[in-house]
Amino acid sequence: MTSQVTVGLDGSPESASAARWAAHEAELRGASLDLVHAEEWLENPPLPVSTTEERRRWAEGILRDTADELRREHPSLEISTRKVGGLPSLALAAAAKNSDMLVLGSRGLGTIAGFLVGSTGSGTIAETERPVVLVRSADRLVNPPNGVPEQGPVVAGLDIHQASDRLLAFAFEEASHRDATLVVVHGWFPPPPLSYAPALDAGVLAEVAHGLATEMDEILGPWRDTFPSVTVEPRVTIGQAAIQILDAATGAALVVVGRRIRRSAYGTHIGPIAHAVMHHAISPVAVVAHS
Repeated sequence: MTSQVTVGLDGSPESASAARWAAHEAELRGASLDLVHAEEWLENPPLPVSTTEERRRWAEGILRDTADELRREHPSLEISTRKVGGLPSLALAAAAKNSDMLVLGSRGLGTIAGFLVGSTGSGTIAETERPVVLVRSADRLVNPPNGVPEQGPVVAGLDIHQASDRLLAFAFEEASHRDATLVVVHGWFPPPPLSYAPALDAGVLAEVAHGLATEMDEILGPWRDTFPSVTVEPRVTIGQAAIQILDAATGAALVVVGRRIRRSAYGTHIGPIAHAVMHHAISPVAVVAHS
């Protein structure tokens, strides 16, 4: 499969930042860049468009202008453009089925509120098994004008009790592409009998923490062998997993979280940890589906 990065465009500043991030990512991977506009991406597009012909011209202008700008910034990058129809979440998921990842923009609400992940973004994440990266719009406080964060670590949240190959493969690849440190975080709570009086069980808590750290090292061992150039910093800390990931993610180039692939009569679910990190991390967030 040819390496490709797909990005969704809707004419908003958020999707423009996502496109710039995706172009940078494509260059790191030696991949092509696919710019995709999904019809009816926005209920209220930035410009008033009332007829089918106006909407067509508007969408084509978004794709053309973005491609032209990115070609000037990345002259060696292979860039393609296309429009897709249908329900946006399904259309974008289908458009990215053969891509390394799908990149979407998310509106930043500040360092406390974090992301505003719309229904299309959340729906697309739930519909695709490809990694989806959410990129905040550039702002003066946390993001540079080109939408690409400064060099920092890649932070991955790891549940050592769940299958993790897809998540770790993606996280190690990203750290390798960036020549960045990979920080792997596992948050945990003491067993109930211990949590009521942790001061009395400091030795037991230390033993449990050591056991978890050993288990993490065993999981990471084969990946360290596969990616010997990547510096890995494992962290096993007491506390809610999402909070520990967000704390480690300060200044990160990318945050990687997983979601389990679960199908039911009630639809798909992203999961509470991924949901919290998606909505509150400042850095770009990659959501990687796994079994």
